[in-house]
Amino acid sequence: MLFNSYIYIFVFLPITFIIYFYLIKKRLIILSKTFLIFSSLFFYAYWNIMYLPLILISMLFNYSIGNSFSEIKKQRIKKIILVFGISINLILLGYFKYSDFFIENINNLFHVHLSLLNLALPLAISFFTFQQIAYLVDSYKGETKEYNFLNYALFVTFFPQLIAGPIVHHKEMMPQFANIWNLSKNYKNIALGIFIFSIGLFKKVVIADTFALWANNGFDIATHLNMIEAWVVSLSYTFELYFDFSGYTDMAIGSALLFNIKLPINFFSPYKSLNIQDFWRRWHITLGRFLKEYIYIPLGGNRTSKVRTYINLLITFILAGLWHGASWLFVFWGFLHGMALVIHRIWHNFNFKMNKILAWFITFNFINISWVFFRAKDWDSAIKILHGMFLGELILPEKLYVLHDFNIKLGYVFSDIQGKDKTFIFVIFAFIIVLFFKNSIEYMSSFKPTKWTLIWSVILFVYSVLSLTKVSEFIYFNF
Repeated sequence: MLFNSYIYIFVFLPITFIIYFYLIKKRLIILSKTFLIFSSLFFYAYWNIMYLPLILISMLFNYSIGNSFSEIKKQRIKKIILVFGISINLILLGYFKYSDFFIENINNLFHVHLSLLNLALPLAISFFTFQQIAYLVDSYKGETKEYNFLNYALFVTFFPQLIAGPIVHHKEMMPQFANIWNLSKNYKNIALGIFIFSIGLFKKVVIADTFALWANNGFDIATHLNMIEAWVVSLSYTFELYFDFSGYTDMAIGSALLFNIKLPINFFSPYKSLNIQDFWRRWHITLGRFLKEYIYIPLGGNRTSKVRTYINLLITFILAGLWHGASWLFVFWGFLHGMALVIHRIWHNFNFKMNKILAWFITFNFINISWVFFRAKDWDSAIKILHGMFLGELILPEKLYVLHDFNIKLGYVFSDIQGKDKTFIFVIFAFIIVLFFKNSIEYMSSFKPTKWTLIWSVILFVYSVLSLTKVSEFIYFNF
C-alpha cells in the first residue's frame, strides 16, 4: 500500500485512526495495540501476502533472542547467541537480496552457468532487519529494558515507518508505545500530522514524480544526450531522490503523529551541506546513525591510527552501498562516498579552510555526480550520462538566436528526454526550495494550528490528490 494512494489516504489511514482511538476510549488498551499491529501487518501484506510470514518469523525470533540475554549470566554464551542472532538476520537478508548477485558473479568469474533464483525482494527487509540487529546488540550490552511483546511488535511493524524507514531505534520508539499519555487524541498532533503529511505528499506527487519523467527518459530510454540534457537528467534524479525520499519520510512522520508517535528526523536540508561529512549528518540520518554505531565504531572508529580510521570509513560506506542494493554500482557509489570522507578527514587534519560558496559547489556537484552511479542500471548507462555531462554536444535553445553568430548550435535542447521549457524552470525551482526554504522539521518546530496553516495544508493536499493520476512507487521501496 502506498502513502500516495487513494486507498491509504481515504480508507486505511482514517479507518485505522478511528477504530484505534475508539478502542482506547472504551479502555481496551491491549486490544487497541493489537488492532494497530494487525492493521500494520495488513498494510504490509497488502503489497504481497506471501512475505507476511517472513516478517512475523523475524519478529518472533529476534524478540526471543533479545529477551534471552537477561536470563544468561555467562558472557561467552551471550556472545555466541548474539553472533547466532545477527548471523540468522544477515543470512535471511542475504538470501533474498544478494543470492542472484552472488550467482551472477560466480558465473562471470568461473565461466559457469548456474541458474538464478529470481527471488522477489521482500518489502522493507533491509529496514526491519537493521532495526532488529540494533535491538539484539543493545540487548546483549544490557541497554534494553524488559519490553512486552505488544510494544516490541509495534516497534517492528508500525506501518508509518515499516516500509522505507526511518530506521527507528527501540529506545526512541517502545517507550512511546508504553506511554499512557499517548493513548488519547492530541488535536495539535493531528493538525501537525496532517500539515506535514500534506507537505510530503506534495513533494512526492508534484515534484518528485515530475522529475522522474526526465530522469527515467535520460537514464533508461535515450541513447545519447547533449550536454545540457545530461546535466538536467543528473539533476532531475538528484532532486527526484531527495523529494521522493524526504516526501516519504514526511508522510511517515505525519501519519505517526496522528497516533501521538514521534518518528526520528531523517532529513535536514542535506543539499545545503558544505562538506561530505555534513551531508551524511543531514541525509538519511537514521541510516548514518546505524552505520556509525553498529559498524564504524565496532571497527574501531577514529580511536585507532589515521590509516585504520580511513580504512574503517571505506569499509563502512562500501557496506552502506551494498545495503542499498545487490550491484557493483552501489558498491562503487559507497566507495566514492567513503573516499570523499577520507579526503575530508585529511583536509580537516591539515586545518585547511575553504570559501563557503566554493565548498557548497564542490560538495553538491560530487553528490550529484555520485548519484549517477546510484541510479544507473548498468555501467554503460552511467558512462552515457557522464559522457554527456562533460563531453556532450552543447546545444542551446533556439530562443537565444543572438548567439548564432558565435558558432553555437541552437535547437530543441530537451528532445531526447521529452522535456519542455518548464524543465529548466523546475530545476531552478528545486534549487530554490532545497537551498533557501525551511525544511519540514523547521516548520514542525515552529508550527501553530492557525487558519493559515490550515489553508496551506488544504491547498497542498487538494492539489496533490488531484495530481494522483498514476501509481508511482517510492524509490526506497527497492532497497
